[in-house]
Amino acid sequence: MRIVIAPSGFKENLDAENVASAIAQGVLRACPDADVIELPLADGGEGTAHTMARMTGGSVKNVRVTGPVGERIDAGLALLGGEEPVAVVEIAMAAGLKLVPREQRDPCRTTTRGVGELIALALDAGVSRILVGCGDSGVNDGGAGLVRALGGKLLDADGAEIAEGGMGLKHLDRIDLSDLDPRLQGVEIEVACNMKNLLCGENGVARIFGPQKGASPDDVEYLAAALDHYADVIERDLGIDVRSMPGGGASGGIGAGLHAMLGAKLSSRFDVLLPYFGLDEALAGTDLIITAEGGIDFKTARGKIPAEIGDRARLLDIPVIALAGTIGERAEVVHEHGVSAFFSTVHAPETLEEAMSIAESELVQCAENVMRTVLAGIAIADKRAAAR
Repeated sequence: MRIVIAPSGFKENLDAENVASAIAQGVLRACPDADVIELPLADGGEGTAHTMARMTGGSVKNVRVTGPVGERIDAGLALLGGEEPVAVVEIAMAAGLKLVPREQRDPCRTTTRGVGELIALALDAGVSRILVGCGDSGVNDGGAGLVRALGGKLLDADGAEIAEGGMGLKHLDRIDLSDLDPRLQGVEIEVACNMKNLLCGENGVARIFGPQKGASPDDVEYLAAALDHYADVIERDLGIDVRSMPGGGASGGIGAGLHAMLGAKLSSRFDVLLPYFGLDEALAGTDLIITAEGGIDFKTARGKIPAEIGDRARLLDIPVIALAGTIGERAEVVHEHGVSAFFSTVHAPETLEEAMSIAESELVQCAENVMRTVLAGIAIADKRAAAR
C-alpha cells in the first residue's frame, strides 16, 4: 500500500517535518510493509522558509531583525537552490504569533517592521525574486511597519510618523513613498497567501483573526475601523482599492500593504508553494493520503492544507484522512473538501500545555490506530469480496 503523508506543522508546537515523521512511525507500526512517502508541506506560515530551503537544496541565513513587540530577535532568510536567485521571507519569522508572549498579545501594537527588514536583507543578497509567505502572524498593521522599514512614510495630520501597530492606522493622514528603497523596482515580489482573506468588512481580517491574536471585542472593532480608514487613504493616495481584494487580509492585512505600496503580486499560497514540493508527482499511484494540522474547524475550509489536499485528492479518487490536535466548531465542513474522516490526537482531558508537551507521541499513537482501522476496513472488504 502506497501512503503519502502530507501534513502542515502544528502551530507553536511541531514543525511539518516532525509531524510527518511521527505519523510515519505510527503507520509503519501498524503496517510495516507500507510504502510511506513523507511530504511535509508549508502553507506560508511557520516552517515555510526552512522547509522550502531543504526541498530546493538552498540555505537559511541567520539574521537579526525587529520582532513584533519591538525587540531585536533572531530570524532566518531562506535563499533557495536553483538557477534563479530567489529568497523566501516568512512573515512568522519576524512577526509570528509565537514570538509574542501571551501576556503581550495585542495586535493594536504589534508590528511588521521586521518583515520589511527581511525584505531589505533579501535585496542585499541580490535576489531577483522574493516570495513572501503569509500565515501564523501576530499582527494587524496592514503591512505599515514593513513599508516603513523599506523607506516609506505613513504620516499623521501633523506630518509625524504614526504609531507602530494596528492602532496607528486610525491616525493615518497620508502615505509618502518617495524614499522607498529603489532596489525594489528591479525585484519581483510574490505573496503566497490565502486568497479568501479580506482586509475589510464583516469577514475582514480583524474580525476573523483578531481574537486569536489577543484582540478584545472592543479592540476588534477599533482595528476593523482602522483598516477601513487605511483602505480609504490607500485608495486616495495610491489609487488602489484594497478593501475586498482577494488575499488583501492575509497576515493582518500585509497582503494589501505589499500590493498597494510595493507592487507585489498576491497569489494562492498553494499555487505558489506546492510546485516546490512535488505533491502532484507524489500522488501518482497513491492509495491513501494522511494529512494533519494543529486544529480542524470551519476555518480549515478557508484554504488550509487539509482542505487543499482533499480537493486535489478528490479529483484523483484518493481517500484522505486528517489528524489534528483539536477538533473545533463545524469541522465537518471538511468532508465537502474531500476529507473522508478526521481524528483528534488528544486521548484524555488535558491542558493546552500538557497536550503540546506530548503532541508527538500522541500523534504516533493516533496514526497507528487510524492505520489499524484502515486495515480492518480492507479486511472486511476482502472478506465480503471472497464471499460473493
